[in-house]
Amino acid sequence: MNSRPLKNPYLLAGVGITSILLLASRNNRNKVQSLAVKMKGMLPDRFLNDTVPTEKLGHPDPQNIEDNKMVDEGAMYSVNYYNETVQQ
Repeated sequence: MNSRPLKNPYLLAGVGITSILLLASRNNRNKVQSLAVKMKGMLPDRFLNDTVPTEKLGHPDPQNIEDNKMVDEGAMYSVNYYNETVQQ
């Protein structure tokens, strides 16, 4: 049986149709785009910047002992978790 109320699909359809009707006009589209630019300007920089360290991706240096130790500990965490919780 479907336990979700029937209001939810109608509400989503209403929001979709309303947004299509509002964005049909070029003037309204420009307003929405300018509002989106303003809202993006209000966000802190930490949400907008890509913080992935790209210089250490890929193949690690075998001579970097500390980095290899960190990777080894991270790999063993999931194995230890599985051994402690699932197997017991």
